[in-house]
Amino acid sequence: MRRCLGRVQSAQPRADEIVVVDDGSTDDSRRVAEQFGARVIAQPHPAGPAAARNAGARVTHGDILFFVDADVGIRPDAVRLVRETFQQSPEVAAVFGSYDDQPAEGNFLSQYKNLLHHYVHQTGKEEAATFWAGCGAVRREAFEKVGGFDAAKYPHASIEDIELGYRLRAAGYRIRLLRTLQGKHFKRWTFRSLVRADFCGRALPWSELALRNRPLPDDLNLRTGSRWSVALIWLLPLALAATLFSPWAWAAVSGCALALLLLNADVYLFFAEKRGVLFALGAIPWHWAYYFYSGAAFARKWLEFTCARFHPARP
Repeated sequence: MRRCLGRVQSAQPRADEIVVVDDGSTDDSRRVAEQFGARVIAQPHPAGPAAARNAGARVTHGDILFFVDADVGIRPDAVRLVRETFQQSPEVAAVFGSYDDQPAEGNFLSQYKNLLHHYVHQTGKEEAATFWAGCGAVRREAFEKVGGFDAAKYPHASIEDIELGYRLRAAGYRIRLLRTLQGKHFKRWTFRSLVRADFCGRALPWSELALRNRPLPDDLNLRTGSRWSVALIWLLPLALAATLFSPWAWAAVSGCALALLLLNADVYLFFAEKRGVLFALGAIPWHWAYYFYSGAAFARKWLEFTCARFHPARP
């Protein structure tokens, strides 16, 4: 919190208002926020980031709402970039950026997860199909017109910002991925937190959202190459099982593995460039595991949708 607010305070130009929403904290976050001169809004009970952001938006007066997660440190030029983009592009309703390529935590999983996020956003389409609230801004008029974040559907940290982006696009608003808008992530990832966040907090609800809003956008985590990678990673164990019956199946195993490496060569080369060859080699199994459980989440939601179609709930 100190590092986050310190970065916000040092931004040039300064933000017109700084609001911190205390969503049932049990530490000294509120006192820290007040020390930095922020206006603190205390939630009556923990309600999740969607409700907290909505509460913060309601008490502000500016035309632009700039959301920053408490574990993100913005760069000194962040406020200027957001203001200039909206001034120069009146047709744009929202902008978002990415984590930078220098994560604060040094353990492998924190480096891997944050660098992957940086790569995906830095190589995404400028004309975006979604939104990210870790470091993203939206015009108040558009935000209020679509109803803000869906706090009822997302009472916990999930894809509430992605879903907001879908509704903004459906309402005819344009969203821009601003690659120069970057923030440093202070979060420390562990095996448990990574898998839980990726599978429960993102893959499952994002699969449901994607199935309800077809066709899927060919961007960010839903690019065509990623979809093919999911299919290949699920074919790989089938090919391995087939080797018990035929040695020729090893050709299928090799083909799947080679195709996965080629489809994702750019990100593996990026890892090697940033952290060395050994880091890139260590990231490959984690990346393939990500494709595996993302595919599992999509399959589960697809089965639920299919069953619901043939066995609709009674009124």
